[in-house]
Order: sequence, then C-alpha cells, then structure tokens
Amino acid sequence: MPKSYKLSIPDLVVIEPDLFEDNRGFFYESYNKNTFDDIVGKKIDFVQDNHSKSTKGILRGLHYQKYPYEQGKLVRVISGEVFDVAVDLRPKSQSFGNFAFEYLSSENKKQLWIPEGFAHGFLVMSKEVDFVYKTTKFYNPQSEITINWNDPDLNIPWPKIEISLSKKDFNGISFSNFSSELKNDL
Repeated sequence: MPKSYKLSIPDLVVIEPDLFEDNRGFFYESYNKNTFDDIVGKKIDFVQDNHSKSTKGILRGLHYQKYPYEQGKLVRVISGEVFDVAVDLRPKSQSFGNFAFEYLSSENKKQLWIPEGFAHGFLVMSKEVDFVYKTTKFYNPQSEITINWNDPDLNIPWPKIEISLSKKDFNGISFSNFSSELKNDL
C-alpha cells in the first residue's frame, strides 16, 4: 500500500507510490482504483486524463470550474518538477480561501489528490515538465474561472523565478471578486 499524508487542508492528500527499483530501472503502480479510493475514503470515478508539457517559469492557474462542473484532480509529474498549489473555494469549508502546496517531481513520484471545490495551479521549476492528471468531470470552458495567481488576499509564496503566463491566466479575477460572485450565487 502506498504511503499517503494530508496537507494543511486535510482533504488534500499526497500519495507516495511503492517504488520497485534496481539496476534495470524502476516500476510503480501509478494508479489503482481500489487503493486510491481507500486512501481518500470514498469512491472516485475519473472521466478524463490530461497531459501538458511546459518549460521553466510557466505558471498555469489558478483554474476552477463552477458547480456543477467542479473537477477533482489527481495530479503528478512524469518528467521535471513543479510547485503545485490548491486553493479551497468550497463556500462552507472552514479553510475557504486557504491554500496548500507541494513540490511534485519525476524524482519524488508524489501525486496530489485535489477534490472538487479547489482552484489549482502549478509553476514549472525544471527546464521542462510533463504534467499529467486525471479529472472527475469533463472540461467545461463555459464554467471555468481563473483566479489571479498572485492575488494579495491569497498570498501564495510562489518561488522567486521569472514567470510566464497565458493571456487567460494573466487576466484572472481577484479572489475578492470570486468571493462576491460566489455569495451572489448562493
């Protein structure tokens, strides 16, 4: 059974697979539904796998899909390293507006479970990265919101490297605007 631990927001779980390594290379089980469901404490069904390739300094996020299209994500790195962040946007959560982060890399082979209701983003720390993740809902561009990665209300301690953003990520909304919209939707 892989090792796992919870981050400062307990619903965020880091999974460290059992690694079998010798002079030929390594083997590990990157996903097993029964084991994963046991670790997170409920049955999870994934519907989509995604793979992105990025270069050093690329920041993707903070992305979120509104109800009823909220995505749970199981994320990992197969080449390189990222600084990975999840922000709790669940309106009734005691940790609403808080974040947690973890370094994920091809060397440490850690995976991060991010349940529905969290914004997600990552910053590429290595020359290149191959980032893969499973989602519990299909991508729905009409429900997607991008929150400013450097929002002062969130105060995420991003590593100090030169950052490059897409137009969508550069034009994200503030956390306070998101919170106001959320209150109006309730």
